[in-house]
Amino acid sequence: MPKANRIEPGSQRRRNLKRHSPWILCGCNRQCYITLITGCYNCEWQIKQEKKSRPGPCCCSWREQLFYPFLIFSFLLSVVLLFVWIETSNEYFGFDWVISLGTGYWFFWSIVLLSLFGILAAYCTLLVVLAFLLVWEGYEPNLHWCHKILVLLVILICSFFLWILCKYWQERWLTAGLSLQIFAPYVHLSSITVMVILSWPVGFYLIHLEEEARIRRYKMTYYDRGRTKRCNILTKLRALQVAIGLPFFLILLCLYVMPLGIHSPCIQEEGKLGPKPDFFGHRGAPMLGPENTMMSFEKAVEQGAYGLESDVQLSYDQVPFLMHDNHLRRTTNIREVLPNASFTHASFFQWSFLSTLNAGKWFVQSRLKPFYKMKPLSKADREKAENQTIPKLTDLLELAQKEKKFVIFDLNAPPQKHPLRNTYIRHVVSAILDSKIEQHLILWLPNFDRQYVRNAAPGFQQVGRLFSIEHLTKENISRINVDYKRLFHSRLSDYKAANIKINLYIVNEPWLYSLAWCCRIHSVTTDNIHILSQLNQPYFFMTPGYYMFMWLLMDSVSAVLIITIFYFHWWREHKKEMFDNASIHTDIQEPGPDIETESWKTPGLWPPSSHPKFPKLSDIQTPSGSQKPPSTRPSDQHYPPKEDMKPPVTPQREGQTTDVPQGEGQTTSVPQGESQTTSVPQGESQTTSVPQEEHQTTDILPQGSHQTDPLL
Repeated sequence: MPKANRIEPGSQRRRNLKRHSPWILCGCNRQCYITLITGCYNCEWQIKQEKKSRPGPCCCSWREQLFYPFLIFSFLLSVVLLFVWIETSNEYFGFDWVISLGTGYWFFWSIVLLSLFGILAAYCTLLVVLAFLLVWEGYEPNLHWCHKILVLLVILICSFFLWILCKYWQERWLTAGLSLQIFAPYVHLSSITVMVILSWPVGFYLIHLEEEARIRRYKMTYYDRGRTKRCNILTKLRALQVAIGLPFFLILLCLYVMPLGIHSPCIQEEGKLGPKPDFFGHRGAPMLGPENTMMSFEKAVEQGAYGLESDVQLSYDQVPFLMHDNHLRRTTNIREVLPNASFTHASFFQWSFLSTLNAGKWFVQSRLKPFYKMKPLSKADREKAENQTIPKLTDLLELAQKEKKFVIFDLNAPPQKHPLRNTYIRHVVSAILDSKIEQHLILWLPNFDRQYVRNAAPGFQQVGRLFSIEHLTKENISRINVDYKRLFHSRLSDYKAANIKINLYIVNEPWLYSLAWCCRIHSVTTDNIHILSQLNQPYFFMTPGYYMFMWLLMDSVSAVLIITIFYFHWWREHKKEMFDNASIHTDIQEPGPDIETESWKTPGLWPPSSHPKFPKLSDIQTPSGSQKPPSTRPSDQHYPPKEDMKPPVTPQREGQTTDVPQGEGQTTSVPQGESQTTSVPQGESQTTSVPQEEHQTTDILPQGSHQTDPLL
């Protein structure tokens, strides 16, 4: 049915806009809001598009439809990359160390990449949100070509880094998997909350699509010429509804039943929680003092370390000393003392030279600090750190004997042409025995020449790797030292059942330490001992009953909220449709002003005695045949009178006459046509006879008293 034109009064339009406009417009100016989102997305700060009344099957051009999957793909890639990098924050120091070996320059490259990935994810997220807002407001989302180039660049950057991770750091994916083991219950609850939020736009769009399909089906009843085309549009509308609604409800259903497949070690009864894992200070306490210095080891002892971990190398004159890197460039001042030898292997220097190097000034420099989370040092600690030197192995053994702490270390084999290349194990064992430390405090980790060590020092506790239980039993190994990513290993429980203690390295993040605690791990090697030692309970720990309660509560509340949101959108759309139908019906019964005749209904153009009296609609008799009563629309508008105002000119033909009322009983005869007349009531017992040609209409030209058309 053709819709009647209507002009809404200003107050009614404002009420209608306030009633049906989105909530976000309540706090800001609508025009500024539309200009902002359009300018950010399209880079056009002047709105040139007309707003659509209802969303159809396609909200943009085919080019935008082809590019939009790239935008979604870039968003997913950037979010995945950012998530993986955040969850692998435990490896930031190792990553920076590897980069410094290749570049010779220490910097927080891991934080730089974290910032880059965060910017990429935020940029893609912003574009997706802007596109959604444009569609929500009914504007066509035309992404600017600059944004399209940047989106493709984001895809290339994210793909490159993901390929690097898969090629060279595959174990980082294991870290992300471990994080899901502890965060899975909270990810589940958070995802349900996100789905409740997304149900608002999804419900809005699905209801609008349903209303669009209903209107088009209604039109098909009256217009059969475009039936095939409208059927195709209906099919597209239904397909779009399925494409939006089906994934939403499938994801929601999966989230509702997800706890059935979640196995988190941190969901257990409080009575079954194991003891808190012990700490081995990795190179001492490297966040509180320079690594592998006596200050660092003393700080670790102060924080309650169970044992001390270090790295041992042998000088050219056969003195065991503590150093992790093969060269002295990063942790000493050799570049100031002997720049040309800064990349020389540390084992080729005499101890007399090594003992003169400063091993602590680099630590107090902000540019070279090893950890970005380090707290500022006190003045006393700063002075103490600046005076640290390279310690010998015997210095560490004296501290361990004094404090009754266990000692575990990696023993690096000397390079070629070193005098102790083939006998370094025996020389180190001899040095340990000469220090008079209790043998059970030594956890022997090197696997080379283990049989000699077992015979020379039977009191040493042998520490192995992730070998088979049979091999460990045969070698009399009672402890294993494994990478923390091996928590994925399903047979760790078998090692614990065989009374083999497990030590994980390197565990710095509290969530990772909490996971080890829930898995009943005996000890961990950490750089972050001052933070982990303060934990009294695992993070993200909950009992099965509490999680079951939260699961059922979130599922029930979210289901009620989603149903309520969908019902609200349906009710609002239904109410809006009823309001529109009522407005159309009212406008048909009481049409708006007619611009062509409104100017003739002003008091200034009518004599006081000859104002026309328009009849009511019920008093007009329906003319027969092709004659139709003219439109008589009451008007509330009054235009200011003008003295020189003249009636509109109607084209005349020769021989045509028009009878126009001039006053009571007076008419003016004007040639018009032949044989056809139109009678229209003008007042009490007054009529106007206008001869017309077939299919020709003539507007009634009211005149004042004794006035004639100046053109006749």
